[in-house]
Amino acid sequence: MENKHRESLFFNYSDIFFSYYFNNDTSCAHMSQNHSMSYVYSGEMVLQEKDREVVVRKGECVFIRRDNRVVIHKRPVGDEQYRGIFMMFTRRFLREFFRKLEKLAVPHEAAPLERSVIKLPKTPEIESLFRAMVPYFDPSIKPREEFMQLKLAEGVYSLLQVNERFFPVLFDFNEPWKMDILEFLNENYMYDLSMEQIAHFTGRSLSTFKRDFKKISDLSPQKWLIRKRLNVAFGKIREAHLPVTEVYAEVGFKNLSHFSTAFKKQFGVSPTEV
Repeated sequence: MENKHRESLFFNYSDIFFSYYFNNDTSCAHMSQNHSMSYVYSGEMVLQEKDREVVVRKGECVFIRRDNRVVIHKRPVGDEQYRGIFMMFTRRFLREFFRKLEKLAVPHEAAPLERSVIKLPKTPEIESLFRAMVPYFDPSIKPREEFMQLKLAEGVYSLLQVNERFFPVLFDFNEPWKMDILEFLNENYMYDLSMEQIAHFTGRSLSTFKRDFKKISDLSPQKWLIRKRLNVAFGKIREAHLPVTEVYAEVGFKNLSHFSTAFKKQFGVSPTEV
């Protein structure tokens, strides 16, 4: 399976994602509309949520609540590259699971867990769940859909076994409350989010989001984001004296050429001239 010419393997079976990095590490901003579990087979994963950091090492598992921004850094440890499984629980799956659940077993008085990133204890249920999926790191071996659905259900049961306070977290099907659009964008402008995702994270349908945005800006959401990124970049280059090659990606541009063109169009000078 190991191929030194590749940088990574990444594939998905029924909302269960397998990732394997070769001779490198990676960082990404994670902001999912769904709850998830992530298990580390080798290497380690560092999750940053505001001023809190959670380190997940080999053989450990973490739960990540939906609708929260988390920066994830995956990296090797010694000679072992990062290898892990990310299991996602969609609202549709959880509704169907809850429909089949014996309602008498639901602890209605349990208070939901407050943290967005929860490192899980090592239990036989979690360990056996993820160890059973080791063979599927080989992309030539494809599991049956039914098998992976059973693994997702096993994942939910393993969470409920850890703490009954996962019940109100997993089975809360209410839509998120509306939040201030500008507050959200000012905190998350650097992330590669679609308009549909931004609408969801602010508690709106796409049409409602577009209508509400018109009330606060004459610009389209896309143009607002570009202007915001460029203004922040200008400050980082001029005031903090950061190099252009570092700034453009930090504020959310995907390539230097696009950034330089947009920067000169807005400010009349190139980033290097500032």
